[in-house]
Amino acid sequence: MVAAVQFSSCGQRRRGAFIVVLMLVYLWGSLISLSCAARLSSVSRQKLQVERHLKRLNKPAIKSIESGDGDIIDCVHISQQPAFDHPFLKDHKIQMRPSYHPEGLYDEDKIATGPKERTNSITQLWHMSGRCPEDTIPVRRTKKDDVLRASSIKRYGKKKHKAIPKPRSTDPDLINESGHQHAIAYVEGDKYYGAKATINVWEPKVQQPNEFSLSQLWILGGSFGEDLNSIEAGWQVSPDLYGDNNTRLFTYWTSDAYQATGCYNLLCSGFIQVSSAIAMGASISPVSAYRNSQYDISILIWKDPKEGHWWMQFGNDYVLGYWPSFLFSYLGESASMVEWGGEVVNSQPDGKHTATQMGSGRFPEEGFGKSSYFRNIQVVDSSNNLKSPKDLGTFTEQSNCYDVQTGSNEDWGHHFYFGGPGRNPNCQ
Repeated sequence: MVAAVQFSSCGQRRRGAFIVVLMLVYLWGSLISLSCAARLSSVSRQKLQVERHLKRLNKPAIKSIESGDGDIIDCVHISQQPAFDHPFLKDHKIQMRPSYHPEGLYDEDKIATGPKERTNSITQLWHMSGRCPEDTIPVRRTKKDDVLRASSIKRYGKKKHKAIPKPRSTDPDLINESGHQHAIAYVEGDKYYGAKATINVWEPKVQQPNEFSLSQLWILGGSFGEDLNSIEAGWQVSPDLYGDNNTRLFTYWTSDAYQATGCYNLLCSGFIQVSSAIAMGASISPVSAYRNSQYDISILIWKDPKEGHWWMQFGNDYVLGYWPSFLFSYLGESASMVEWGGEVVNSQPDGKHTATQMGSGRFPEEGFGKSSYFRNIQVVDSSNNLKSPKDLGTFTEQSNCYDVQTGSNEDWGHHFYFGGPGRNPNCQ
């Protein structure tokens, strides 16, 4: 009888243990299900957010053009472009042409360059596949992969903070903290109403996908604080932004030192495009080759004294559009500094300096056909005239990685060679 009771007690314990195990398995399964559901919910939420963002960016197209580099260029009606998502632009009347155009020192068609210094005209790759009709603007279509490469949907199409070269600041901690390095020429100490330059176009090697290399001009207003205004334009190679290593025309703007406002190209509301011929963010072709044909582009940015908007012109023929004056505080009246030059991101892969090239990847002393250049550098004065800059300064954080050398002559006016290979025996 005692044995039977013991047997019964053992059986109950086994059943109890079995029930506990079942409950644990059930709980574990529930946790896994909840975790999977949460992950699926997170993935679904991200997918929905990406789709919404793409719908905001990719406006209905009247015509679409497939470019040889894989881009799709959508011809969007001028009144449907991303700029008009801005609440302040709901009733904006598009200004189709500037009230004033700066009068210049150099007529590009008349510049005499020697046989060894002949440069060639440039176009965009998508032009080989078609053109956009009148009353439309070409918009590079944003793809899902473009957005997913960004650190977040919110940061897509934006530069990181502290991306503006700050002349005279050679604090090593600042260099390492920002990860951005520059080789520039600049002017300050006056009121500037625009700037122009002809920029040599290359296809520099970029070591890491999260790095970039660019050549551009900066129109700056205010101090180097968190409310700095900047308008920028030039060419860039940016694998993260575009998904390839092509050299592309780009613009940028910010009114708070890259914190919340502004973006590349047309990836947010702001810049109003009027040209049907040139696409922001599209590939430039052809590019310069070492000891071979040289190609360059001219960029002019100036403030319309009547309307107050900042206009951009590409080459001699294409007035692209404008940044409305209300986007800015300090640039509402004029700029306080202009910069021209190169910028790279140095993410210090493997704890060493990046091998991402700036310009042609060659140092400035190598000169024409080898090093990258800016020529015919000019600023726009208060009378809306283009003139040579006074007291042109230069700046680079680490001249043994990337350097800059200025010069002046009759054909090229104020100019400079710049760039470098990044990592080398003197730059570790």
